[in-house]
Amino acid sequence: MIFTFTEEDVDRLLLLHNDTLVISLNILDFKIMRVLVDPGSSANIIKWRMLEQAKLAGSIIPATKLLAGFNLTIVTTRGEILLPTNAEGVTKTTLFVVVDGDMGYNAILRRPWIHKMKVVPSTYHQLLKFPTPEGIKQIRGDQLAVREMNAVTIFSNKEKESNK
Repeated sequence: MIFTFTEEDVDRLLLLHNDTLVISLNILDFKIMRVLVDPGSSANIIKWRMLEQAKLAGSIIPATKLLAGFNLTIVTTRGEILLPTNAEGVTKTTLFVVVDGDMGYNAILRRPWIHKMKVVPSTYHQLLKFPTPEGIKQIRGDQLAVREMNAVTIFSNKEKESNK
């Protein structure tokens, strides 16, 4: 199956950008907003708070791991959980590492999910494309959510600097 991205895909963007690829996705039976698609790492991550709200905290399999962030901060996991993810009718059971911390995203989908779904992500086009029995499906990135998150981050950093 051949995936192509066209200039038409770019024409549908809301804003010219240099944004990360953030989508909404059904995980279990909940529509989860602010899901980062990040092909650069090897662990799918979900916030503990999301599982607590869904009353799934008791389903977490205890497993302590250390995750290193891009700024070399270390996060200790609370465990792992298998959850069904549904992308445009394609459901895959996905292993998530559970973290309890200050993370702007509710979940991060990384190489294991991308490979299992056979997803081709494009940050330039703000689009995921993947094969289904009905043909190629796509999920468009949520540029407004990214902009909103970035505005809050910039505001928070400026606020912290002014309090020094």
